[in-house]
Amino acid sequence: MQFALDEDQVAVREMARAFAAEKIAPHALRWDEEKHFPVDVMREAASLGMGGIYIRDDVGGSGLSRLDAALIFEALATGCPTVSAFISIHNMASWMIDTFGTEAQRQEYLPKLCPMDLIASYCLTEPGAGSDAAALRTRAVRDGDHYVLNGQKQFISGAGATDILVAMVRTGADGSGGISTLVIDAKTPGVSFGANERKMGWNAQPTRAVVFENARVPVANRLGEEGIGFKIAMAGLDGGRLNIAACSLGGAQAALDKTLAYTKERKAFGKRLDEFQALQFRIADMAIELEAARTFVWRAAAALDRKDADATMLCAMAKRFGTDVGFEVANQALQLHGGYGYLSEYGIEKIVRDLRVHQILEGTNEIMRLIVSRKLIEGAR
Repeated sequence: MQFALDEDQVAVREMARAFAAEKIAPHALRWDEEKHFPVDVMREAASLGMGGIYIRDDVGGSGLSRLDAALIFEALATGCPTVSAFISIHNMASWMIDTFGTEAQRQEYLPKLCPMDLIASYCLTEPGAGSDAAALRTRAVRDGDHYVLNGQKQFISGAGATDILVAMVRTGADGSGGISTLVIDAKTPGVSFGANERKMGWNAQPTRAVVFENARVPVANRLGEEGIGFKIAMAGLDGGRLNIAACSLGGAQAALDKTLAYTKERKAFGKRLDEFQALQFRIADMAIELEAARTFVWRAAAALDRKDADATMLCAMAKRFGTDVGFEVANQALQLHGGYGYLSEYGIEKIVRDLRVHQILEGTNEIMRLIVSRKLIEGAR
């Protein structure tokens, strides 16, 4: 069993941490304020291998493990959780093509996706199908060698600014067995986008609805057979949940680091804040919870790498625990900064806003509990 990182993993993490410190952190507050999507910086990250982390190397991927990915996304998130999370989404969509696509599909898309010359969005959620993803209604009707798409996707990260949409659509009957996955050129006639949503956080990446109105997509763009799209979507989410938990850890770690620096400098009642035992205990608890969550994410990542039978459950557990802990640590950091934590220039309130949505996306934390309970109950029968 692994209780320490090897030299390569340490090097990967330090490379990502250095990139975050130099290229992301100095601009994060401005990107948030201006709602700027930093495609140029993400492409720089991709040039270091972060655009196709666990994509096979024959198409330009880095061929790394899920544990390596968790280290990278946590490190990037110390600079900005929003940017790190979007790179995760791009990796997830690309992985679906790498894993379920034909050799022709892999060679067509991935050599451009890995360097982020093309950027991908993951399209599952709909206005009436969020947690109940199997109820999606976007319809793809076969017409010769094309599908004709009609419907709408909601809360799609990067929509309107990305090139490729990996979308789950209904090609058959109701239920999960009637869903297929299509790779769609975002410039396809009949594909349009809603306004950029005004959000609490995650402002450095656009979030829009994707609307399909008689959009014609080649049948050759389908991943796998008809009817396995829900399986593909859920497989992608196993890794996506680990990644978003890792992003929460990175944001929370940055908040804790800011808190340690602040309590060292700030004085009250003639003493530095870090000399008060009550605050020392609170900081200790923040670090303990964060380390426990980090260990959990690594454990689940290792299980996913091994394709363990309980990997999906462990990923759900790690997502629930990691995102809850990440938000709570960031929220405690804001509290320890007092009124200054509420000011944007200190960067804490942005982290709190960004991490809050991690408890909702990639499956809400209530759904994570449902996944875990079902697995446990099935195992007890």
